[in-house]
Amino acid sequence: MPLPFSNQECLTVRLSALGDAILTTGVLAHWHDVAGLTFRVLTRPALAPIFENHPAVSGVVTVGENDMHGAAWARFCLRLARHYGSLPLVDLHVNLRTLVLRALWSGPVRTYAKLSLTRRLFLATRHPALATSLRRFNVPQRYSLALEKAAPDAAELRPRIFLTADETAEAERTLARLGLDRPVAIHPYATHPAKTPSAEVWREVIKALDDRGDQILVLGRNPQPILPGSPRDLTGATDLRATAALLARCRCLVTGDSGPMHLATGVGTPVAAIFGPTTGEWGFHPSGPRDIVHQSPCSLAPCSLHGQDACTLGNACMRNISVATILGLIDRLAS
Repeated sequence: MPLPFSNQECLTVRLSALGDAILTTGVLAHWHDVAGLTFRVLTRPALAPIFENHPAVSGVVTVGENDMHGAAWARFCLRLARHYGSLPLVDLHVNLRTLVLRALWSGPVRTYAKLSLTRRLFLATRHPALATSLRRFNVPQRYSLALEKAAPDAAELRPRIFLTADETAEAERTLARLGLDRPVAIHPYATHPAKTPSAEVWREVIKALDDRGDQILVLGRNPQPILPGSPRDLTGATDLRATAALLARCRCLVTGDSGPMHLATGVGTPVAAIFGPTTGEWGFHPSGPRDIVHQSPCSLAPCSLHGQDACTLGNACMRNISVATILGLIDRLAS
């Protein structure tokens, strides 16, 4: 079925967070392929690199923290509407901030179904009918319904990060310098600590991989690296683009529910994802053809919308993740 717009530029909005922004990339590529659409992307400066070199992205408009609140945000939206307001606006963020932008926009406006009420009702009731409704579409499919009457197959909307030849070559040089060839990438961090096993478990996993001769590479951002002083621990040493390029050269990535999980899918690297306080109903499971998910069993899961709330069981879902479980996930990807 044709999209409401074709062969023209639109402005789309995704202000946060890392994983959500990465999940827009496959949708934009799909709309570009099927309808010739290109997009100016409104986002935060930290997320702008996600959209570099993307064939569907004609430009990125960034908004700084000082312009994100109160009257400053309204003034920013007014300037944006004056400059781009004749373009179709595709709101893939949908909150009070973007409501202001939509109210000022003169061109056509489309939004996606965020399912906020359904998610909150499911969080409160765990009703199976709500679970079925939420699992019908993942987040990229929900995005796609901003312009489409029927969601494409999830495989058509997988995130896509478009690396340059220089970025790939630099990643190869980094791995060569470290003496690594197709290592197992480990991302042991999370914005909310309840969404990843403990540092002690990750260190035991790394030791077990070392003992059996597997190469490892630690990636991500955290004030406390998991292997401080180790050349194989690049925590905080790579930006988004360099991280994506390194992930593209890795055998697989093992991580919790995180932004780099989607970054790896976006460069075609298989992912073993460990989920605990968040579940498949939220729509964030990785979608690559070989990606696998281990959902730690817990009668209270999901226990929050983003895995951020304190757990009455002391984060038992992640405390129950064993070294053997993580090694088994890695072995499944290698088989």
